[in-house]
Formats: sequence, structure tokens, C-alpha cells
Amino acid sequence: MRSEWALAVNIVTAALFLAFGKEWLADLSDALWFGFVLAWLFGVILGSAFAVVRHAESLAVKLGEPVGTLVLTLAVTGIEVMMIAAVMSTGQGNPALARDAMFAVVMIVLNGMVGLSLLLGGLRYHEQSYNLQGANAFLAVIVPLAVLALVLPNFTVSTPGPTLSTLQAAFLIVMSIGLYGVFLAIQIARHRDYFVHPDAAGESAPAHAFDERLVHEIRSAPFHAVLLLAYLAPLVVLSKQIAVPIEHAIRVLDAPPELGGLLVAVLILSPESMSAVRAALANQLQRSINVLLGSVLATISLTAPAVLAIGFVTGQTIVLGLDAVDTTLLVLTLALSVITFASARTNVLLGAVHLLLFLAYLMLIFER
Repeated sequence: MRSEWALAVNIVTAALFLAFGKEWLADLSDALWFGFVLAWLFGVILGSAFAVVRHAESLAVKLGEPVGTLVLTLAVTGIEVMMIAAVMSTGQGNPALARDAMFAVVMIVLNGMVGLSLLLGGLRYHEQSYNLQGANAFLAVIVPLAVLALVLPNFTVSTPGPTLSTLQAAFLIVMSIGLYGVFLAIQIARHRDYFVHPDAAGESAPAHAFDERLVHEIRSAPFHAVLLLAYLAPLVVLSKQIAVPIEHAIRVLDAPPELGGLLVAVLILSPESMSAVRAALANQLQRSINVLLGSVLATISLTAPAVLAIGFVTGQTIVLGLDAVDTTLLVLTLALSVITFASARTNVLLGAVHLLLFLAYLMLIFER
């Protein structure tokens, strides 16, 4: 338990902000105080996210499939939904935050992290191989769900603006969850060999591998389950608190609204992204692809239904459709991903193209 010092920091921070948060966050006009509070909350939440993923992975190894996959996915997606719901409900709210966060996840992962993994892996190993069928299975679900959730609302006429009607939103919820359920059945049962390296297809490798260093950290299932919940519980409070300085930065500092979605995406993606890059550097590109594409798929197929359900309960309008610039970037990213994963071997060029498209996304956040 002495190695779980981050839990103490997590709980103490949550307790302090529960007791003094209203006073501390009432006036953020002082730049130094604003920077300190934002850095404090951001650092604690980021550390907690790393701990949540670590215990979820250990629990996944302990429980095996399919429970392991569900635990890891629901833990990471739970953090994302909590943060989105907190920022949406703070102050005047941000009905487009879910859209911005999902789009940021797609751009960060499919361009930034995929590009970095392919570039670093290509520089070290010249070429890397993976299971083409697995990547195609991921993209077969990601492409239609991304278009239906982030593009289609711009063209529906049942409601004004880039939103969905009640029937359309209910259909998207059912379709997203249904497709994700079918994908999980494919990944962990009928065709789990699609998600292991071709050379290991005949072995009993898991559908998604975890860092071997976890073998030395695994304790009992109750140990990791209790600590997983212990890290998640204070995040409910901390997500609500960090929403205030994020909203302040966007409103008072005249920052682009998309910055909120980017910050949420960075917080939730950091643990998985670092794991994916390490795997690519270890010449385990299959693991890297499983982590990255699986993260995008879980975000679109689980976050969109959760946020739409929150909109039903609270009566808040959820804006999903991207503007013309972001729609162009999304379509270009999806097309580039299909081209990249059309061959069973990758190289430096593919990584460089993805990274340049990610830099274009960052530039267009601040300069349309």
C-alpha cells in the first residue's frame, strides 16, 4: 500500500476541494492562482487516471476474458464520461463538449499517437508487421460510428442545428452499444486470433496484451478491485472542480471552445497512449494497434450513448455535428487510416503523414 501514495493525494485533494472549493474557485482572476489550481487539479487527475488504468489492467489479467476487457474499457470510459458530464453541467454548460472530446480523441489517437508509434517503430525497426484483419475489424466499426455520431447530425432536418431528434438519438445509442457488443464477441471469442500478431496466432495469447511488467505487480482480484474503485470515487469530485478553471480559461481568456475537449482527451488518453508507444518501441506493434484503435472505438461507441442518455435525463441539448473544418479533418483522418492499415507492414512515411495531420488539427484549433 505504500506504493499507492497517489491515492492519498487523490483523497486529500478531493476532501480539500469539497471543503474549500467554492471559496478557492470563486475568483480565478489572479493568473498565478488560476495556474496553480489548474496545474494542481490536472496533475492529480492525471496521476489518478494512470493508477486507474494500472489497476484495471492488473484486474483484467487476473480475471481473464471477457471480464478483463470490459473492466479496462469501462474504467477508462468512465473517467471520460465523468469529466464530460462535469464540465457540461458547470456554469453555463457546454453542450458541444462531448463532440469536441470525441473528436479530440479521434485526432489525438488516429493521428498523433498512431503517427508517433509508427514513426518511432519505423525508425528503430525499419518496418513493422501486425495482423491486418484485426485493424480492419476496428476500422469497420469506427468509420460508420464516427460518421453517424459526428457528421450526420449536420444534415438531419428533424431538429435545428447539428443535433439529433429523440428517435435518432435513441437509434444511435442502440446501434453504438449493439455494434460494440458484436465487436467484443468477435475480439474475445469467435475471432480472437485477429487481434494477436500473425506469428502468435496459434498460441493462447490474449486478444489484447498488457505490459509484461504488470506480472510483478499483480495481487489478488479484490485488492485491485477495491483500489480501482478507491481511485475512481474521488475523480467524481475532482472532475467537477477542474471544470471551473477549464470553463474560466475558455470564457475569460478567450480560448477556443475546442480546447476543453482537447484537455479532457489528453487527461484520459495519456496512460493508454504511453503504453502504446512503449509497445511500438518494443517491436510489438500489434499491441499498440489494439490499444489505440480500441481506445477510439470505445470512446465513440460508449461515450456518445452515455452523453446522449445524460441529455435525455437532464433535458440538455447535446450538440454532436462538427463544423466544416473539423468534418474535413475527420474524413481525411478516417481515409488516411484505411490507407495506412491496408498493408500488413508499416514504415516511417506513414507515421510522418499521420503526425503532420495531427499538427494541422492543433493549428486549426487556434486559427480557423
